[in-house]
Parts: sequence; structure tokens; C-alpha cells
Amino acid sequence: MDFEQILILALIQGITEFLPISSSAHLALPALLSDSWSYQGLGFDVAAHLGTLTALLVYYRKDLGSISISGIRLLRTCQVDENIDLVMKICLATLPILVAGFFFQDFVEHELRSVTVIAFTTIFFGAILWWADHRRGRSESISWTQSFIIGLGQMLALIPGTSRSGITITVALFLGMSRFLATRFSFLLAIPTILGATVVTLVEVNPNGNPYFWHTLLTSATVSGLSAFICIHFFVKLIETTGMAPYAIYRIVLGLALLLFSAFSNTLV
Repeated sequence: MDFEQILILALIQGITEFLPISSSAHLALPALLSDSWSYQGLGFDVAAHLGTLTALLVYYRKDLGSISISGIRLLRTCQVDENIDLVMKICLATLPILVAGFFFQDFVEHELRSVTVIAFTTIFFGAILWWADHRRGRSESISWTQSFIIGLGQMLALIPGTSRSGITITVALFLGMSRFLATRFSFLLAIPTILGATVVTLVEVNPNGNPYFWHTLLTSATVSGLSAFICIHFFVKLIETTGMAPYAIYRIVLGLALLLFSAFSNTLV
């Protein structure tokens, strides 16, 4: 890949990873708009995900610091506080995606990764997000049952165009949570999810395949990480003011544009 392609794809990954607008839908755009852009490769995917994961860890560093202190206290006194309770609920919510990924990842990669699927899921789940935001509650607590239900919802993120953050926030809002709690739980839940996906992808990287230069990996990780951090900061800061409607509208428009572009391209073939 040339520098322009690295920069654009890393920006797309960073900006769309945590916004509820689907990173897979946006990563499909460059290939649609330019036949010269080929698949970026697993090495790039690993670097970009490490960048976005780092952004998440840095943003929630205070929360993770408190969780670490609670973990040490748990080892010393066997005392379970609210931080340990949250971690256990995140672990519970992570289990469904691990099972679904193990059994269905290959099917999704070969059967569902098409522009048509991405377009329809982008539109459909955008509309559901808008509805969920309209019906949201104000609860600032989350139960074990709710955690598991959010985890079940996260399995749908395997389908391209769904958006991991979008579907988990949508389910949390339907369960009566506030926008802030829904977003916070979704983003903290992303830590083990992205970490697991990165490890799986890293295992699949072929060391005898096309070589990756360090500047390529460093650029993709840095650009995706910085852009992801900025997006997380402003999304969390503005969520109570903007709500989910702008993202839902954007998703619907994007999905329709993908359908129209795909249909127009097919008529020219």
C-alpha cells in the first residue's frame, strides 16, 4: 500500500471503530470508489486494531486504574466491590461473541461480506438505533441479566454493517439504560472484544507472506489510535446533547448510497 492508502484506511478505522456507524460499511467505500485499492492485509488490520485499542485504554485509564486497585484488594481481602462487579459483567457479556465468532466467523467472511448485505444492515440497524434512543430510560445501573443480553446483541456485530458499538448501545438503550451508561458499558466491553479479535487475527498472519514494513504498521497504528481517541472523547462528551439521531440518519443515508452505487455499477458492467 502507498502512504495515501495507509493514511485513509487508518483514519476510517479510527473514526468509525467506536461511533455507531459501522466501520465495515466505511471500509467498503474505498474499494467501491477505486478498483486500484486491494485488500489491506491482516498485518494492517492488527496494527489498526492495536491503535484503536490503545486509544480506548488511554481514554479509560482512570477507570482501569481503579479496577486494578480493586483487583489487588480482591486478592488480599476477597472483597468484591463495584469495579470487580463491573469486570465480571463485562466478562459475562463477552462470552457470546467468543462462541459466535468460533462457529460463524468463516460463514460470515465468505457469505455475508457483500455490499448489499452491508447496505441493508447499515440501514436497518440505523433505524433500530434511532428507535432505541427514542425509547431510552434513565437507569445508571446494569444487572447480570442485562449484561448477558447486551452480550447476545453483540453477536450480531459479526454481520458486516451492523456496528459493534451501535448494536451494544442499541440493546442497552432498549433495556432502559441512560445514554451515558449504555455508551460506557459498550466501550469498556470493546476492550476484551477488540483484544480477542486482534489475537485471532495475529495468529492468522502468515510470516512467509507479503512483508510489512515497520513504518506501515506504525503509521496505521498511530493514525487509527489518535483518530479513535478524538472520536471517543467527543462522542462521550456530546452524547447527551446530540443523542443517536444524527448517527442513525447518517447510517440510513450511507446505506442508501451504497445500494445506489452498487446498482449503478452493475448496470455499467
